Amino acid sequence: MDKFGKSQPVKRTEDMRFLTGEGQYVDDIAPQGSLHGFFFRSSVAHGVITELDVSDAAELEGVHLVLTCADLEAAGMDISMAGAVVDNRDGTKGAKPQRPMLAKGKVRYVGEPVALIVADSLAQARDAAEMIMFDVDDLPAKVDMARGGAAVHDEAPDNCAFDWGMGDEAATQAAFDAAAKTVALQVDDNRIIVNSIEPRGCYAEWDNGRVHVSINGQGVWVHKGFLQKAFDLEEEQVRVTNPDTGGGFGMKGMTYPEYFSVAQAARVLGRPVRWMSERTEAMLTDNGGRDLTSLAEFAFDTNNKITAYRVSTRCNLGAYNSQFGQPIQTLLFSRVLMGVYDVQTTWLQVEGYYTNTVQVDAYRGAGRPEAIYVLERLMDRAARELGIDPWELRRINFIKPDQFPYTSATGETYDVGEFNRLLTRMAAEADRAGFEARRAADAARGLLRGQGLCYYIESILGDPSEGAKVVFEEDGTVKIFVGTQSNGQGHETVYAQFLSDQTGIPADLITVVQGDSDLIKQGGGTGGSRSVTTQNTATLATVAKMTEAFTAFLAEEMGVPASAVEFDDERFRADGSNLTPTMLEVAEMAREKGREDLLEHHERATLPGRSYPNGAHVAEVVIDPETGVVTTDRYTVVDDFGNLINPMLAEGQVHGGVAQGIGQAVQERVVYDEDGQLLTASFMDYALPRAADLPNISFTSEPVPSTANLMGMKGCGEAGTVGALAAISNAVQDALWDQGVRQADMPFTPHRVWEMLKGASIAAE
Repeated sequence: MDKFGKSQPVKRTEDMRFLTGEGQYVDDIAPQGSLHGFFFRSSVAHGVITELDVSDAAELEGVHLVLTCADLEAAGMDISMAGAVVDNRDGTKGAKPQRPMLAKGKVRYVGEPVALIVADSLAQARDAAEMIMFDVDDLPAKVDMARGGAAVHDEAPDNCAFDWGMGDEAATQAAFDAAAKTVALQVDDNRIIVNSIEPRGCYAEWDNGRVHVSINGQGVWVHKGFLQKAFDLEEEQVRVTNPDTGGGFGMKGMTYPEYFSVAQAARVLGRPVRWMSERTEAMLTDNGGRDLTSLAEFAFDTNNKITAYRVSTRCNLGAYNSQFGQPIQTLLFSRVLMGVYDVQTTWLQVEGYYTNTVQVDAYRGAGRPEAIYVLERLMDRAARELGIDPWELRRINFIKPDQFPYTSATGETYDVGEFNRLLTRMAAEADRAGFEARRAADAARGLLRGQGLCYYIESILGDPSEGAKVVFEEDGTVKIFVGTQSNGQGHETVYAQFLSDQTGIPADLITVVQGDSDLIKQGGGTGGSRSVTTQNTATLATVAKMTEAFTAFLAEEMGVPASAVEFDDERFRADGSNLTPTMLEVAEMAREKGREDLLEHHERATLPGRSYPNGAHVAEVVIDPETGVVTTDRYTVVDDFGNLINPMLAEGQVHGGVAQGIGQAVQERVVYDEDGQLLTASFMDYALPRAADLPNISFTSEPVPSTANLMGMKGCGEAGTVGALAAISNAVQDALWDQGVRQADMPFTPHRVWEMLKGASIAAE
């Protein structure tokens, strides 16, 4: 990192205000005198609305307004939420039902917003909700992933939203027909709830026909576009801001119905309106993650080389289509279907089904765990059935260093990779040689120990372009305006540190400005591990432009050619001149000369290609067969994130991601009953991991710098969870294999593991 950063483990500067209660979250900064919004929500999963009378609620003391979908339509709003259409395998379009901002005609999941009550206080709004006369003719709830049942939408009478495929189906089948050996495994990927520490919320205010909506999201421009469409406004009539945001995990990257109703209420009343979700409300209505079942298959030749890979996946979309370009499960599988293995032909089929549950769209804390989980579980099973060491099977099939750049069967072009090198480093870091001794010691105590390996690869996603603007202030400080949005990653520290590294401006004099569509005209927001790589690439471009402009200015001041002026990342110098100003000093010189044009610099940059973080995770678990309790005893990570800007923050990101992965693997699971009622709607019923549930996590950086950006970075925001699901699952399967358990699916709760062992014992009798 000599050229593009000092790679120092700088502590996060923003933590001081967060830990001392000085954070400015959306509920802290709502305008004085804001009215309070409360959403009346459906208590049934599916049915036709036969009565919706809000007149009594509207007359209660303190109530200013009750909005229904009919009111939104009467105001001329476009009530349709964004929803993607996916092409079916036969070339037809997938279903595209309307998603109204408030329920219209029918309700389709428990918690669907039906009406917004606005009152002086939250208590008054809540009381008014009790007065709404709401009646529904119940329809059967649809909660399984299969064709048929009561149609959630008329546009999909069999509840199949799409049947999508990619790859070469015929070539893949031919490879399977010619294979020396085939291995298949069906795996379930349990649904999870995101549970960001700060639930969703917003406030809205209008001024002279212009709306400002503040949302605790992962970017402002997506929301701005949707608000323009909903209210038929021009670009300059909409401002969206993101204040401090307490966790996003993908879930806060998309828009939600509440924001539009709150904005309309503020327009009608001419006063600011605020809304914050409660925890159970969030569990009912935040987009969830995972919830898919996949049948995965490998074809092998006689040398244990994979010749083909085939996956058939059924995914639960919930009640409505995703707002993204493709439903997220489809997107993720297509991105990393091949992983790190040199497979020549693949086929993926994904079927998406509507159910009477909240939309499944987010991917908490990680980008591509769905695909990697399936691939690495199958790799582990294949090693067992082929009678080969699972580490060696991976080595045989790795893409080799001399094969790069490598174009996979799915069209991904990997620039660099030294996967075997990382796996060798992992064997040392995880003390693989000592595992059998640890297993034997546990067995002597009546415990079962297992070790699981996952080798993952992912890619940064989202817009490859980003902009950065640097402004020199009169007080000697500097602001950098960025197009991404921090929701806990430490961007304020990283961006200031990086700009300081490139310019010599002290980091404590740099302020990072984010999340305001008035101040930053374009940006891609945060998601898909894109932020630091794309944003710092833009910063480099801006610094280059700024250095060029300052060089030309100094050449005149020094009386030398511009070619004689050099900048060494701290000071400008030129032979024959005693002037050695810093960037800040040049800015002050320019200000004194009236050169205001030199005090603000902006540039955009586009990555020439995606980078591909990769690495190995090894987990060791200990299981008590008497109780089924699974303890994660050891966890080791060796990652190739390319060059690191701040190793401390990278390690923190990995720790958080691994914690999330362990949570899903061992504890978390969303459960609906047959009527579509959420049974895990509080922390009494939904178990998040706590400190006592986690081991110390060893993190080692083994960088192979990317060639897809000047800094050699690869992104790291999602890698922890990507590797954790399969590593933990493979470790549990390893511990249970000799007990006769051949199918171990998450979550590995004590009761579930105990039942696996009991079932295997009965089968063996």
